[in-house]
Parts: sequence; structure tokens; C-alpha cells
Amino acid sequence: MNSVNLTDNFLIAMPTLEDLYFSHALVYVCEHNENGALGIIVNRPIDMTLAGLFEKIDIRLDAENLTNLPVYFGGPVQLDRGFVLHRPVGQWQSTLAVNGEVGLTSSRDVLASVGSVGLPSEIIVTLGYSGWDAGQLEDELARNSWLTVPARSGILFDLPPEERLPAAMQKLGISFTQLSDVAGHA
Repeated sequence: MNSVNLTDNFLIAMPTLEDLYFSHALVYVCEHNENGALGIIVNRPIDMTLAGLFEKIDIRLDAENLTNLPVYFGGPVQLDRGFVLHRPVGQWQSTLAVNGEVGLTSSRDVLASVGSVGLPSEIIVTLGYSGWDAGQLEDELARNSWLTVPARSGILFDLPPEERLPAAMQKLGISFTQLSDVAGHA
């Protein structure tokens, strides 16, 4: 069986995916290998800003241009832990380089840098992440739970959250309303 590496791709939840966490989700896949997959939901802001989060974790936020950025629900795994999707990759204590320009960091030092000097300034801060065990994502793909499309960092960092899913769909040449909520198999 040929395996496809979906690192640096978007997963678009199909209408048939009625999971509470993933309905209408756009997931950015940060790592995908034989051990499973890790991604961040990038279109689900929660009722918290960076200023509120930084106050809760006792980090000073001097970068006023970032205070009102939303915090996102990244997925149902480790909801008590923060993750920062950022451009550029940089050099932090715990960074997964997704590609040459985007990184995912889970260490506190990136938040301290954001708070003090406002860098990296292109960020998506989430609570939690989305994870799949070995073979689980492939099984969900075979059941038509997800569409895949190569990611673009411009969709992540240049668009507001409500425009990210439509922009990813546009890369496929379709809109969400064109998708059937019934999966078919030949």
C-alpha cells in the first residue's frame, strides 16, 4: 500500500463528519508519518484573546498589536496546553518545523518572545491539538471524512478565521455548499 504524507496539507471536514470537534473544521497537518498525524484546527477561535491567555499564564504582553488576536481551539487533545503555529520557523526550545517557513511550537519561550518583542508576529495560538494514531487518519480518509488540499501559509496567516475554510475549498475549485452530505462508494 502506498502511503501519502499529508504534512503541510489542509484537511477539510466533509459534511458527513458529524463529530462535535471537527464539523466544518479546517485542520492544518503539522506532521504525518507511519506513527500517526498531528494537526491544528485553524478556523475555530474561542472566546479568549491573547491578552486574556497571557494574563492567565502570567506572561507580560507588551506587543499591543497582538492583544486582541483570538486564541483557537486546536483540537481535543491536551486542551490544557498551548501550541503556537508561526511564521517564520525560528529557533525555540520545542519546535516542529512543518516546512521551511512554518513551525509549531509548544514551549513557553515562544510566548515570552511574542509578549516581549512581538515576534514571531504571524501566529495562531491554540489550546489543544488534533491527533490521529497510526492508520487512523488513513481510515478516516478512506471513509470520505476529509478532503485534502496542499496548504498555503497565506491562508493561515493572511486571512481571518472565517475566510480560511472557503479559501482552502477554493483551491479545490469548489465551495462547501457543493459538497454532498452523503458519501458514496462504487
